[in-house]
Amino acid sequence: MADQPKNNSTSDEIDLGQLFQMIGRGFNKIGISFLKLFLYLKKNALVLGILAVVGVGLGYGLNQISRSKLKIEVIVKPNLESKNYLYDVVAEIESNIRSKDSVFFKNIGLEFSNLGEFKISIEPIEDEKNKEGDLEYLKLLEKFQANSEFMDIIKSELSNKSTLNHRITFLFKDLSEGKIFAEKVMEYINSNGYFNDLVATSNQNAKERIERNELFVKQIDELINIYSQSFNAQSSQNIDGRIVLDNNEKMNVTGLFSLKNQIINNTERKTMELKEQKEAINIINFGNAQRVKKDFFARGIVLVPLFLVGLFFAFSVIKYVNKKAMEIDL
Repeated sequence: MADQPKNNSTSDEIDLGQLFQMIGRGFNKIGISFLKLFLYLKKNALVLGILAVVGVGLGYGLNQISRSKLKIEVIVKPNLESKNYLYDVVAEIESNIRSKDSVFFKNIGLEFSNLGEFKISIEPIEDEKNKEGDLEYLKLLEKFQANSEFMDIIKSELSNKSTLNHRITFLFKDLSEGKIFAEKVMEYINSNGYFNDLVATSNQNAKERIERNELFVKQIDELINIYSQSFNAQSSQNIDGRIVLDNNEKMNVTGLFSLKNQIINNTERKTMELKEQKEAINIINFGNAQRVKKDFFARGIVLVPLFLVGLFFAFSVIKYVNKKAMEIDL
């Protein structure tokens, strides 16, 4: 019984010694593995170097000979609620490209045999706005709903805030063909008879409104001129700033000036409408052709050498496993 603590102490020392031996063997194996890897790389350094150089050359060559794609971006703004039509017609054109419908493109003036090289897509251009500010703006406009003079303003402003611009992207390979393709397609998009009639009617209404506004302004100017001429004679009777007409009715001159300003503002909006609303789909910017980034071939100088070196390592592993399998005595 007295010898039992000594035995436990000896047992603990043996266990710790075995543990340190196991750790030492582990480090030794790691060192040997590292040396084997070093010797393997040293032995195959020439082959790996040749593969890296060949890979860089192949990657550079692919980057040079690959026919890069070009694109033209067209920024458009749909008018007269033509947004749905815009997306539908772009989808129609893309579908005809995929099906290589040469008859369709011949009808719009395009006779290309390589329709598979073209592509068209559309996306909205997001307008980053402060939503809280927009809500405050709408609340402010609601105060004028009872006044018919402001209804046109409210409608126009809400339309501007809810309408996004859109980007139509044309992809192609030949520069001359791509530019013609984009121009003809945009002509086709804006050839819709229904929306052309709407644009013509809207523009005609705007012109008539401008003419009536100019007439109203002249009439108001005449009334103000009458007030100016009779002001001195009637100043004692009209100290409140009103005109006394022949039938003894009074007219508010301040209201006339306010009405004149409203009419002038309406004329300016209608003039801008005529400038902007020439077609159902306004072309804000018809961009120039630009090169599309080639994701694979642009990185080919790096990817191809890595692929060849990786292929060599994979072959070496298979060769080693096959050798070990042959050594097993079945």
